[in-house]
Amino acid sequence: MSGNEVAPGWPHGVARISLDSVDSTNAYAAQLAPAGPTWITAAEQTGGRGRRGRPWQSPRGNFYGTLVLQPTEDAAQVALRSFGAALALRDACVALTGLEVGLSLKWPNDVLLNGGKLAGILLESNGAGPKISQLCIGIGVNLIAAPPRDLVEQGATPPVSLLAETGVRISPEAFLTALAKSYAHWESIFANQGFSPLRTAWLSHAARLGETITARTGTSSETGVFETIDASGALILKTTRGRRAIPAAEIFF
Repeated sequence: MSGNEVAPGWPHGVARISLDSVDSTNAYAAQLAPAGPTWITAAEQTGGRGRRGRPWQSPRGNFYGTLVLQPTEDAAQVALRSFGAALALRDACVALTGLEVGLSLKWPNDVLLNGGKLAGILLESNGAGPKISQLCIGIGVNLIAAPPRDLVEQGATPPVSLLAETGVRISPEAFLTALAKSYAHWESIFANQGFSPLRTAWLSHAARLGETITARTGTSSETGVFETIDASGALILKTTRGRRAIPAAEIFF
């Protein structure tokens, strides 16, 4: 374990822990009780997870990290930080590559590059009842390699890597510094101004806004025009049955 040299541009008051190998940065983070915001990163994960427990391919050279926070808001507000994380991911990619074209945000928590999935976000929390004592924001970014397409669910967004799509090779360490700086920016806005500015910024980069998409849950499927997201972060679809607010689902284009 190392960690803890402060890189130029590193946000004030944020700690970091760097690991060589770990089962999952989120699982490791869940066992900690840090005194303040802390980034945990690993060169590789042996049991990385995506949404709904899906395995996350974790070869060396890609980015695997978790930000641990001790939020004070209720659970619904805490969950809105996924939008700040998505904006921070996009900002970090732009800052490190100089490229803005092709980067978009897929509801609820993916970053796309040229239409393929570049990065994913997984929020997990600890607490009792409506009170969350600890939030883990897990982030995986395909910096140099993407999983084979045959490992992806049929109809899902195909994975891509930053290196293959842009020709730019970014180290996980450099990416962490840019990401931590960008996330601190959006966290400050969220803490002081609420979700509204994050919602506006997120919508300005939303993938397939105004187009027909399909939202699938474990039991149902809804197809309609992606109109917006509301103040709770829910997806708003215009369907043949009227406007529908969808708080959680998998999106297919």
